[in-house]
Amino acid sequence: MFKKTIINTLLVIAFGSASAQTLYMPRDIKKAFDKGTRSIDGKPGKNYWQNHGRYNIHVTVAPPDRNIKGTEEITYFNNSPDTLRSLNMKLILNIHKPGAARLSPAGADYLTDGIKIDTFKANAQVINVPATSSTNQGVRLPKALAPHDSVKLNIAWHYQISKQSEREGMIDSTTYYLAYFYPRVSVYDDYNGWDRLPFNDAQEFYNDFNDYTLKVTVPANYVVWATGTLQNANEVLQPEYAKRLEASFTSDSTIHIATAADLAKKNITAQKTTNTWVWTASNITDVALGISNHYVWDAASVVVDKTANRRASMQAAFADASKDFHHSVQFGRNSLNWFSNNWPGVPYPFPKMTAFQGFADMEYPMMVNDSHQEDLKFAQFVQDHEIAHTYFPFYMGINETRYGYMDEGWATTFETLIGQHNFGKPYADSLYKMFRVNRWIHDPATYEDLPVITPTSELVGGMGNNEYVKPSLSYLALKDMLGDELFKKALHTYMDNWHGKHPIPWDYFNSMSSGSGKNLNWFFQNWFFTNYYIDLAIDKVTKTAAGSNIDIKNIGGFAVPFDVTFTYTDGTKEIIHRTAAFWENNQKEVTLALKTKKTLKSVKINGGIFMDADESNNTWGL
Repeated sequence: MFKKTIINTLLVIAFGSASAQTLYMPRDIKKAFDKGTRSIDGKPGKNYWQNHGRYNIHVTVAPPDRNIKGTEEITYFNNSPDTLRSLNMKLILNIHKPGAARLSPAGADYLTDGIKIDTFKANAQVINVPATSSTNQGVRLPKALAPHDSVKLNIAWHYQISKQSEREGMIDSTTYYLAYFYPRVSVYDDYNGWDRLPFNDAQEFYNDFNDYTLKVTVPANYVVWATGTLQNANEVLQPEYAKRLEASFTSDSTIHIATAADLAKKNITAQKTTNTWVWTASNITDVALGISNHYVWDAASVVVDKTANRRASMQAAFADASKDFHHSVQFGRNSLNWFSNNWPGVPYPFPKMTAFQGFADMEYPMMVNDSHQEDLKFAQFVQDHEIAHTYFPFYMGINETRYGYMDEGWATTFETLIGQHNFGKPYADSLYKMFRVNRWIHDPATYEDLPVITPTSELVGGMGNNEYVKPSLSYLALKDMLGDELFKKALHTYMDNWHGKHPIPWDYFNSMSSGSGKNLNWFFQNWFFTNYYIDLAIDKVTKTAAGSNIDIKNIGGFAVPFDVTFTYTDGTKEIIHRTAAFWENNQKEVTLALKTKKTLKSVKINGGIFMDADESNNTWGL
């Protein structure tokens, strides 16, 4: 009773409403607020902390040999108030081992022996790390790691890349994509401790913000593309190609750094037996890389921060026969510019983006691994979605494994907003309805109506719609309700509070309320904590002295915006828009009072992209 009173008082102070609704909060999340690592105003608490690592990684890759060898030195800093007697390591590539927990069947080309730890040292002391089929590996430290101390880990490992390429693996016999390829210390956070959730083949990731030096040794004539900034272009590229790369950093036009004709000469890279490419990246959540001896290479750049006149490089690596990828650099320049200046309206935070042709349609820091598409509009749609992930989960350190809707929902929202800009609202909205909403709203399965707040890690059925569609619709409904200016102010409050940190849903809820100056808990309760769906109905139309009353029932429950089209007996029409605020005081039924002397012929509700589960009751007519 005492804690509840305090929370309600804080809500009144923050948002100015004595009737503020308190959102459900799990016990582990409550502890974080009690400890002062999270704050009711949406900001990190005064006691917030997060751990950090410095990774120096060296991998050797020599296609068509499938064996990947690596060494790394990790300096891991314990910024928590806790003494850590063990570490939890993530061995993501064990997902390929027979017997690993997966949500989908695995064929022979997907299966491997997983990742093998050859040596593991902590502060130079050898530790025996037994083999496991799990993607988590606990490692007992020889000496406990005290708060505000660090430990140096030296690890050697190897694995065999899978023949079946999905998020990582072989693209072809001489083109590989390496992701999640190195042992890493998992996140130790303020609300859950060690992240020990297993990686299965459907969920995504949760990583600390670390500093990386990545060295990749490959045979001559292989080009490497990776997260970060290439430090030794003049050592690994012949002068002409290094010059083209340098020129692309200030060019709006696409520069063909390496064409198919260039590749045929086998003289693009330094003609040594092997070359070691070196990349660095700071305060970023992961690194990935692609290699090939036959992918063409395009690049240009775009101003992403007009105030500082800062440019970002946009590059593409792909098979020359893939026509869509010949447009990737300009598609990407458009994306980086639009996202930086419109939605979310935060300058692209990294020095580079690379589109690499693979099969995953998957995002990585500064890289996307996208599949070939015959339709150019759809190719741009896919690339836009993956580049949009720059902000969620990479600018904001989202726990995708537990809260997938905190990144996929935003990428889906930005995907449709930039789509409206690129192709016009009718096309973008039709794609959104067909590719997103239709797959959910017409599936009455029980699991589809589970609350969005349900941890993604606990879902199987309905996972995709809870990650993508419903949260995206909530963000668009909130944007419509607040208006663009106030919505952007609230969104920027959230992003400013939590970029480079680890937000959870309650940080989003509280930041948006603080940033907008409105108590939005009723809205978040409606969209995130209920079993609702979308289904509006016209109950009845009653003539009044002033005009007509239209009684509208919210059968599904979600607080959605909608248009009402009134057609009069004189042939004229009128359209009235109502935002989600229409449902704030009564989320089940509301009367719309229409003041007019004209006689109604028909009334129709249209939700647009907020598709209705049952449209048969959306129309009234004489």
